[in-house]
Amino acid sequence: MYKLYTANSKTEKLLIKYISLKPEIKNKLDKLKENPTKVLRAHTLHGKLKRKWACWLESNIRAIYSLDLKNKIILIEAIGSHKIY
Repeated sequence: MYKLYTANSKTEKLLIKYISLKPEIKNKLDKLKENPTKVLRAHTLHGKLKRKWACWLESNIRAIYSLDLKNKIILIEAIGSHKIY
C-alpha cells in the first residue's frame, strides 16, 4: 500500500475541507493508496504537467499527484475543480 502526502499546507487544508464536506472522499483516497494508477479514472497528464497523474475524487473534484513507485509514495500536489489543470 502507498503512503499519501500533500505537497504543501494549502493543498492539505483543501483536502481536509473536501473530506469534511464529502466524507466519501476519504474512502476514495484509501482506494487510491491501494493502486494509484488504476482506480478513480487515474490517468497521466501531458504538457507542463508531464509525469504527473490525475484522478477524480468527486464529479467536480480532481487531484493531481506525483508517484514515487520505488518508495510507494503518493504526493498530492493540487486538489480542486478541473481548473487546477
